[in-house]
Amino acid sequence: MKISILDDYHDTLRTLACFRKLEGHEVEIWNDHAQDVDTLAARLAHTEALVLIRERTQIRAPLIDRLDKLRLISQRSVYPHIDVDACTRRGVIVSSSQHADTPSYAAAELTWGLILAAVRQIPQQMAALRAGKWQIGVGASLRGKTLGVYGYGRIATVVAGYAKAFGMNVLVWAREASRLRAQAEGYAVAPSKEAFFEQCDVISLHMRLKESTQGIVKAGDLARMKPTALLVNTSRAPLIEKGALVAALRQGRPGMAAVDVYEDEPLLDTAHPLLQMENVVCTPHIGYVSRDEYEIQFADIFDQIVAYAAGAPINVVNPEALASLPRTP
Repeated sequence: MKISILDDYHDTLRTLACFRKLEGHEVEIWNDHAQDVDTLAARLAHTEALVLIRERTQIRAPLIDRLDKLRLISQRSVYPHIDVDACTRRGVIVSSSQHADTPSYAAAELTWGLILAAVRQIPQQMAALRAGKWQIGVGASLRGKTLGVYGYGRIATVVAGYAKAFGMNVLVWAREASRLRAQAEGYAVAPSKEAFFEQCDVISLHMRLKESTQGIVKAGDLARMKPTALLVNTSRAPLIEKGALVAALRQGRPGMAAVDVYEDEPLLDTAHPLLQMENVVCTPHIGYVSRDEYEIQFADIFDQIVAYAAGAPINVVNPEALASLPRTP
């Protein structure tokens, strides 16, 4: 099969051990980012199987309708960037492993990296030192403080567990079933959403982005946070009401933020408000971007291609498209 891989920025995938799963196929890898439909249609004109790296490229009907040879999209995790209905209409199978049993330890580790970087002002202190200044401020400690975990899925569970090593208290807010599970696992649960935002010293968001969670964190929630508090988002930017985080930081509640995700990615505008604030630590959506994590993720993605090539697709999001699968004699 002719396989195309988009957005492999650092040409990493061909260096992974799991890349050998694609031996015998013709593979083309693109290392830049393109969203223009004409550009993508030209690049993917002969593509039969398309590999996506998370949500880096939007795959919508205007593009899908021009890819006559496309038969499979293989990726991992959620797929708000794919027009699944258009794929089904065109007979394109979408395979996406939901990795229900494997949390992203890389994302959990980055969350803690951002927490430490923000409360101890590590990026700011480094920049000052390089500019010839010695100590520009006094940071904060974490021991004895309260980490708030909003959402209690796989990554949140790992993040909460790491808090124990720092001697922090953990407070959870999530949907009811998740709150009950957190309690069963020994964590305190906030009596209300309002109390959660008021009491926590650090709040880390850990929810999947879907219709029910879009904008779930409101301006009013942020206004309840302490002026010394830190908000961390390594999940998805639209979990926070549009524009609310920048406004809240300008008003001083919370006092700090650490973010890995943005409403428009890749974020290349150096004038973006979050990049201009001294009380914000920003990273370019690298929560899952580690070699170890890539080996896990792309082993699943390439297995989906192998299964399709064998005539037995797996992790199919749109089973209606299976009718287009070539029949074996």
